[in-house]
Amino acid sequence: MPEFANPSRSHGLVDILDRVLDKGLVIVGDIKVNLANVELLTIQIRLLVCSIDKAEQIGMNWWRNDPRLTMPATGAITAGSDTDMRLKRMEEQLQQLIADSQPRRKGK
Repeated sequence: MPEFANPSRSHGLVDILDRVLDKGLVIVGDIKVNLANVELLTIQIRLLVCSIDKAEQIGMNWWRNDPRLTMPATGAITAGSDTDMRLKRMEEQLQQLIADSQPRRKGK
């Protein structure tokens, strides 16, 4: 109860947020899904909450060199990229499904 009697001590959300951003907060978690001793899915979560200044002090500056954050927002997919190849494969599969379904419609 002495904390509540002392009005000079503040526990507001702004103070807590200021402390977290100044010092940093790390949350770590792993989620694994297994079926019959076969690992089907693994999700590793690493979360660091701090100010940009604090992150740079501890040597983190990945956002400066991340191409997804630094490339121009043209929305274009570069030729030969993994995403481009998957998109072409999906389009080919879609065309094949359309071609396979058309003769059945004509026969009905």
